[in-house]
Formats: sequence, structure tokens, C-alpha cells
Amino acid sequence: MSPRFAARLAWSLATLSVALLLGGIALARMTRSTGTELPSGSEAEPGSAVFTLATILTFSVIGAIISSRQPRNAIGWIFCSIGLVVGLNSLTGGYAEYRLAGGSAPGNLPETAAWFSSWSWILLVYVPTSFLLLLFPDGRLPSPRWLPVAWCAALGVTGFAAGYALEAGPLEDFPQLVNPYGVDSLLVGVVEVAGAILGAVSMVASAVSVIVRMRRAGRVERQQIKWLAYGGAVLVGTVFVAGGISVWNVNISIVGINIALLGLPVFTGIAIVRYRLYDIDLIINRTLVYGSLTLMLALVYFGGVTATQALLHTLTGQQELPQLAVVVSTLVIAALFNPLRLRIQYFIDRRFYRRKYDAAKTLGAFSARLREETDLTALSEELVSVVRETIQPEHVSLWLRPDTAPRDHRQ
Repeated sequence: MSPRFAARLAWSLATLSVALLLGGIALARMTRSTGTELPSGSEAEPGSAVFTLATILTFSVIGAIISSRQPRNAIGWIFCSIGLVVGLNSLTGGYAEYRLAGGSAPGNLPETAAWFSSWSWILLVYVPTSFLLLLFPDGRLPSPRWLPVAWCAALGVTGFAAGYALEAGPLEDFPQLVNPYGVDSLLVGVVEVAGAILGAVSMVASAVSVIVRMRRAGRVERQQIKWLAYGGAVLVGTVFVAGGISVWNVNISIVGINIALLGLPVFTGIAIVRYRLYDIDLIINRTLVYGSLTLMLALVYFGGVTATQALLHTLTGQQELPQLAVVVSTLVIAALFNPLRLRIQYFIDRRFYRRKYDAAKTLGAFSARLREETDLTALSEELVSVVRETIQPEHVSLWLRPDTAPRDHRQ
């Protein structure tokens, strides 16, 4: 398709997704106004509605941008499809809640809407995790050898979704309804389990394909994969941190995970459209430095507070920590901030950015020598040596422009 038609189609899908979501939110609000108790996670809840809207806008807008600029890249259309499925899920769920709230016998259309809303989440989980990794960043397979993996992913998603959708019994989100398309057969369960296993295997294989692509990638593609890897690392790290925060506040941990999930398509979109592509190295470096610094300072602070409290309790029997001890601990953290940051930066540069660290060190030594050297020949040889060592080009040549300006012999 032409770029103009692709842009119109992509932005039309994004607009349709938002319209479907707003329709679902309106129906859920109308249902709540009748006093009917809605299930947890309904679109009538402000938090759920905001997160769903943010999900649709993130995936749909980024998908439309990618599809407009690169119509042949399948990842853009996958993102647009995710936004569309989320919008349909919202509309069908809100419609089913609205019809069932009246107490009348449900018809075929409300039952079908509730049925679709109960299993469509499978597409949102399996499609991005499989095909996004397999097709990133250019929308094509790494090589024809990976075609069986793509087929396994498609069959796995189809089998698991079909088995779950045809499972007999009450619907998960609407227990008052029996699955109108349920099939009471052992074969349905076998298809569901086989699809889940096949989908999980394809996800692992898709992750391996990113590693294989990274080893064969050029300079630009390597930077693109770094953006995807950074988004995945942020997501995994957020999940671990949220697990600890959930001990004190579950809602904050859920919000953190949701925000991290939305960051993954953002990093993917930056990588595909190549916007500020080479900033990822600086972002990774700063994340390593300040993440390690925050962790160390937190350990020092809580360790110091805990040790001081234990010592005071042993000596005086006092349970509460004096305010002075908290102030002293804060001042110690402030004093340690800059020296500890410099040491962490030095360690990370030497450990993970050895080539850049050596290049900066070499350039610094050359700058110091440049201020002292007066022999032009020695300076030229030194300059060529520094360029070879830092940039490592295939060939180096130095050309000095002759001094053709007239000289004043009276000086």
C-alpha cells in the first residue's frame, strides 16, 4: 500500500480504538448509575478507565507513527491491532454489563459480547510477546529458518485462544452466564493445553531470535535492539521492585507495573523510527550509575538507622529512634552522594564501557601532551597514533595545509 493510504488506515484504526473505549466507558458508567455492583477492573472505575485509555493511546499512536513511516513493518500494524482489541474488549464488556444489569434474560448479542470479553485478553498477552520479539526491528524474520517459529507462535495463540473460548462452564468475568459457545469435550482441553505449551515455546524461541539477531546486527540495528532490551530490563526490574512494594501498598505496585508495561512500546517505537537512537548508551550508563547509587545509599541509610536503633535499645532500652539520629543519617547520605557516584561511574566505565573509557583516557593524555609538544613531526605521528587507537579506522592519513599567507618580515 502507498504511504498515504497506510497513514490514513493506521490513524483511522487509532481513532476507532479510542471511540470503542469511550463507548465501553459510557456503558459501564450507565450501568453503575443504576446501582448495580460491577466486577473489579470494570471501566466504570476511574483508575481502570485511565489505564485502559493510556494503553490504547500508547499502542495505537505508536503503531500509527510506525505504520505511517514504514508501512511494510508489521510491528506497527501489530500495535494498531492491540489498541483495536483493547477497545473491542472494553466495548463488549461494557455492553454485556449494561444489558445484564437490567435483570432481563440475556439475548444472543449480550452473551456473545460477554464471551468475547472473557477470552480476548489472550491476544494481548501472546501476540506482542511472540511476534514483537521475532520481527523486531524491521518487521521481518531474521532468516527463513525462523519461519517454523512464526508458525508455532500462530498455532499456539490460535489453539490456546480457541480452547479457552470453547471451554464449557460459566464465563470468567460473568459467572452468571454459561459459555454460549462452550463444547463439553476432552478435545477442547487438549487443544488449550497444547496451544499454551506451543505458545510458551515460541515465546522462548522468539527471545532467542533477538540474541541471534544481535550477534549478526550492524551498528544501527544493534542500537535498536539495545532500546528493546532496555525496555525489557526496565519492565523486569519494575516487577521485582513492585513485588517488594506490594508488602506495604498493593495499589502502588500495580501502578508501577502498568507504567513499565506502557514503556515497552515507547522504547520499541523510538528504536524503529530511529529517534535519538544513539542516546541509549547514555541512558543505560546513567541507569546503571544512579540505580546502583540509589540502592547503595538506601542500604547505608536503613542499615545505619537500624544499627543505631538496636544500639540505643541495648544501651538505654528506648524503642523509638531519636530525631537527631535520623538527621545524622541523612547528612551522612548527602555527604556520601558525590564521592560514591564518582566511584560507581569509574567502575561502570571500566567494566562495561572499557573501549570508550580507554579512548577518553587516551584523548586526555594527548590533550596534555599537545600543550607541551612543539615538534610538528612528532605531533603529527602522535595524532595519527591516537586516531588509530581510539577510532580504529582501516586507513589514516594526515594532510597539513601549507602556510601560504604572506609574512611580515618587519616582525
